[in-house]
Amino acid sequence: MFSPKALAMRTPVAAKLAAAFAIAVALSACSEEKVETKEIIRPVKVVEIAAAGNQRELDYSGSVKARTEMNLGFRVGGKITERLVNIGDRVKPGDLLARIDPTDYELAVKSAEASLAAAEKQVETTALTKMRAEQLFTREFSSKAELDQATLLYDQAVSTRDAAASSLDQARNQVIYTDLKSDQNGIVTAINADIGQVVGTGTPVVTVAVDGEKEVQIAVPEMDISEFKPGKTVKARFWSDEALVLDGKVREVSGSADQQSRTFSVRVSLPTDPRVLLGMTATIEAVAANAGPSVSIPLSALAEKDGRKLVWVVNRDSSTVHARDVKLGEFTGDGIRVAEGLQPGDLVVAAGTQFMTEDLKVKLPAAEQQSALAETGEVLR
Repeated sequence: MFSPKALAMRTPVAAKLAAAFAIAVALSACSEEKVETKEIIRPVKVVEIAAAGNQRELDYSGSVKARTEMNLGFRVGGKITERLVNIGDRVKPGDLLARIDPTDYELAVKSAEASLAAAEKQVETTALTKMRAEQLFTREFSSKAELDQATLLYDQAVSTRDAAASSLDQARNQVIYTDLKSDQNGIVTAINADIGQVVGTGTPVVTVAVDGEKEVQIAVPEMDISEFKPGKTVKARFWSDEALVLDGKVREVSGSADQQSRTFSVRVSLPTDPRVLLGMTATIEAVAANAGPSVSIPLSALAEKDGRKLVWVVNRDSSTVHARDVKLGEFTGDGIRVAEGLQPGDLVVAAGTQFMTEDLKVKLPAAEQQSALAETGEVLR
C-alpha cells in the first residue's frame, strides 16, 4: 500500500544519486576533451650536418704491375714438349723458356737443302750451255736466238737457286723458332700453356714482367674519372707496410669504360723502391676539388613535395620541424651530397620524413646520442 512517509524518505536519496551521476558525467566530458586536445610529440632520428669542405678524398685499390709485360709465344706452331720456367722465376736475355717439337721443321730443312742442291746443279748445267752458245755464236755457227735462249735458261736457273737458298734459310729459322727464349730481364708472372698442348703461331705461352718501372692499375667509376688526368700527383699506400707511402703520378687513363664494370682503367707510375714488389695491393689516394662547399645526408633524409627536393630541419629551441628546399649534388657511398640549403650544425630528420608536417613538435634523441651524432655524422639505428 502506498505510504507518503516512505516516499518522503526516498526522495533525498534519489536526488543525491542523480547529482553524483551528473558530476561524474561532467568530469568524464572534461577528461575526454583534454585527451582530444593533447599535443602530439613524435620522436625522430636526426643527423647533424658537419662542417662542409671544398675538397673530398678519393681512394681506389689496385695491384702493382710492371709497366711493360711481355706475352711471349712461339713464332711457329706445334706441340709443346718442354717448359723450363715456373711462375716467379727470374729470366735474362737468351734464357730458354719452352720448346715445341722440331721434327717437322728439321725435315723441312732437309727438303730445302735438297732443293738448293738441285738448283745449284741446274745453274751449273745452264752455265755450260750458255758458254757453248756464246762460243758458237762468236764463230758464227749458231744464231743470236739460240744464244738468247741459253742465256734465259741460265738466268732462270740462277733465280731458282736463289729462291731455294731463301727457302733453306727460312726453314732453318723455323727450327730456331721452336725454342722460346727471353729477350729481356724480368720475372715470369704467368704460364698460359703447358707440355703436351698444341699452340698456334703467336699464342701466349709465358708472360714476363720486364724489370724497371712499376705502376699501380686501378678501376675508377665514371663519376670520378674527370679527377684523374695524366700527370696528376697522387699518394700510394701499401697494405703490406703502413709506413710505406710513395708519391705517384697518373701515367695513363683509358679512353673508354669497361663493358661489364663500366669503370675506366687508370695506371699510376711509382718511383723506384726495392720494397715495392709485383702483385702487392696498393691504395691510390687523390684529392678532388668540388665546385663549391657541400655536405652529405643519408638518402632516407631526402623528401619530395610538388617536384621540389627538401629536408626537414629541426629547430633546437622549439623542437619543431620545418621543411627546407635543397639543391642536390652527386651520390656518395653513404648518401647524397647537398650543394645548397644546409649549413653546418643543422639537425636534419634522418628517417620517417613521410610523417613530418610543418611545425610538428618532435622529441630529439638523448643528449649523449646527439653528441655521438655530432662526432660521427651517422644516423642512429
